[in-house]
Amino acid sequence: MNNKQAATLKEIFATPVPSDLKWRDIESLLRSKGAVITEGKGSRVRVMLNGIKAIFHEPHPTGKNICKCTVEDVRLFLENAGISPE
Repeated sequence: MNNKQAATLKEIFATPVPSDLKWRDIESLLRSKGAVITEGKGSRVRVMLNGIKAIFHEPHPTGKNICKCTVEDVRLFLENAGISPE
């Protein structure tokens, strides 16, 4: 995990929930942790990490900032997969 990915991880777990995270940064972080990411129908993205599965919606246009509710979903997914900023 590089410095940018580590910073993204800290931002995901920050309070208040950030609204300026880009999907491509989240995807890069997930891949660095060993996640398998596949595209589904439409804007759906399937992610599997440490045996935990989730489906997220990639914002349009591609790479745009994700909403706070998606950041919260990613945070919960990471917690369930045993990933934390520490």
